[in-house]
Amino acid sequence: MSSPILQATGLHKSYQLGKTLLDVLKGVSMSVHHGEFVAIMGASGCGKSTLLHLLGALDVPDRGTVTFEGQDIFAGSNAERDRLRNATFGFVFQFYHLLPELNVLENALIPCMVGNTVLGWMRRRTDLRRQAAALLEQLGLGGRLRHRPNELSGGERQRVAIARALANRPRVLLADEPTGNLDAATGREIMNVLVDLNKAGQTIVMVTHDPQVAASAHRIVTLADGKIKHPKG
Repeated sequence: MSSPILQATGLHKSYQLGKTLLDVLKGVSMSVHHGEFVAIMGASGCGKSTLLHLLGALDVPDRGTVTFEGQDIFAGSNAERDRLRNATFGFVFQFYHLLPELNVLENALIPCMVGNTVLGWMRRRTDLRRQAAALLEQLGLGGRLRHRPNELSGGERQRVAIARALANRPRVLLADEPTGNLDAATGREIMNVLVDLNKAGQTIVMVTHDPQVAASAHRIVTLADGKIKHPKG
């Protein structure tokens, strides 16, 4: 098998809660290969989201490493990590995190705006808008480009969030409970979107507490008490 695209080794992460030090991750190691769809499962509070945030450089471990294509993502400066997140990782969250004052197309374009200088954006904005509109059309939102988030259903909002995550054509899509705020039928629709993206070659790492959602992945990594739970035998 080829080398992992994403590799976590010996991750430790703790948080100070008042006078208590809460150990969330206790030496977690895992790998993700190109084109894989990996689900991270476990009980509430077991460290699933913390692990996902470390894999995507949204947070920094106390100890341990995360490498992307063999390069330590925490070895560089904060600015280098910012560029890596914008260009390499796409993020989908349970509660969408859409900006209410922007319409669907504008929300989907946020990573493109962040990833360009003002002059670069001015030069490329027509092409970037066209690409974002095509992506939204692919996700069934072609007729919603000028709508604001409060005019959309929960499933439509999550599709906008997925479009935003894909806007810069990320190498890895990181999804944190992408169906957790949706009813069962809408959740299945969103999972169908993710499965289709994966079939087209998108690498996906997804956090979920739902076994039915996790069943769509190629492989399930289970966390318990801050560690990877390995099958017996």
